[in-house]
Amino acid sequence: MGMVGGGKGAFIGAIHRAAANLDGEIELVCGAFSSNPQNCLESAEMLNIPANRSYTDFNTMFTEEAKLPAAQRMQFVSIVTPNHLHYPVAKAALEAGFHVMSDKPATFTLNEAIDLKDIVEKSGCLYGLTHTYTGYPMVKEAASRVANGELGEITKIVVEYSQGWLASKDDEDGKQASWRLDPARAGVSCCMGDIGVHAANLAETISGLEIVKLCADLEPVVDGRQLDDDGTVLLRFNNGAKGVLLSSQIAVGEENNLNIRIYGSKASLQWQQMEPNTLWLRFSDKPSQMIRAGVGECAAATAQSLRTPAGHPEGYIEAFANIYRQFAQQIRDFDDAKPSDITMQAPGIKEAIRGMAFIENTVAASHSPQKWHPFLLSNIQLPGDKV
Repeated sequence: MGMVGGGKGAFIGAIHRAAANLDGEIELVCGAFSSNPQNCLESAEMLNIPANRSYTDFNTMFTEEAKLPAAQRMQFVSIVTPNHLHYPVAKAALEAGFHVMSDKPATFTLNEAIDLKDIVEKSGCLYGLTHTYTGYPMVKEAASRVANGELGEITKIVVEYSQGWLASKDDEDGKQASWRLDPARAGVSCCMGDIGVHAANLAETISGLEIVKLCADLEPVVDGRQLDDDGTVLLRFNNGAKGVLLSSQIAVGEENNLNIRIYGSKASLQWQQMEPNTLWLRFSDKPSQMIRAGVGECAAATAQSLRTPAGHPEGYIEAFANIYRQFAQQIRDFDDAKPSDITMQAPGIKEAIRGMAFIENTVAASHSPQKWHPFLLSNIQLPGDKV
């Protein structure tokens, strides 16, 4: 693995490296860790990367890595930069013949994501996206039980992702906050682009449904911000089910409160990211059932995502690592010219496009006096666009 971004002082790069390294299947061999040459060099030294494989920019990295013997060069790049760089880095990597694993959201705009799909297909390379929460074993178990019909017909979905780390004007000073609140680097949304998109992805992943209509109310609650830090979205799914998506970064006291409830005609389920080893099934005519990770029978995808015996908590890093482990297996299958098990593939370009469409659709809907809007996958009229 090579890495673009994630140098000293960057939060998410360290998470990616820890996750990729967890199972001993992926080795970090090179990087363009920072636009600051000194930071890049110091980061490489900290990570035991030789100076000759610490690059000052990603284009140089791809060019030089491609010259190395196959046994030495990187096989894929992990992109952990601010949003505005995701597309140019991914494009350059794919066109140089390298697979890509990108942090989300996939691109700066939906049009870039659509272009990226063509680039992926032309390159013949693999593309993965770290929608981390789909890596949790109990998320896979929930999706399996919905697919097996245990909930019956899905009628309503309520999903929430609330944080409080941007509740004050004083919270804007840190590196992580500054770029997420900057339209030039984050894009058209802060809250929905950063965490709301995770909630939407989780709802579609577990339910197996797709959002087809939405009604959105986004705004910056803290004075002076250009991008949203809070939002509520009403959803309609392709089977007629209704939904509510709550996303906030100004919810004082909340840490990383991602939770989902899915209601069906026969039963409902609930999963919370801060209690990730537990999945609840609830019924109208019998006691609720608590399903614990590693206890009793489970779906094959769930079992393949577990690493420890029951009662040994697995969390965020392990979920992240499952995405990387899936991608590593896809690369092995790619090299062996055999198809991958679709149930064990990392999120990919389809999720990339739907994620960017969700972000832009919610922003456009929030600025419109119209109540309901179709979930478009192209040609979204954003505020400020010329008609």
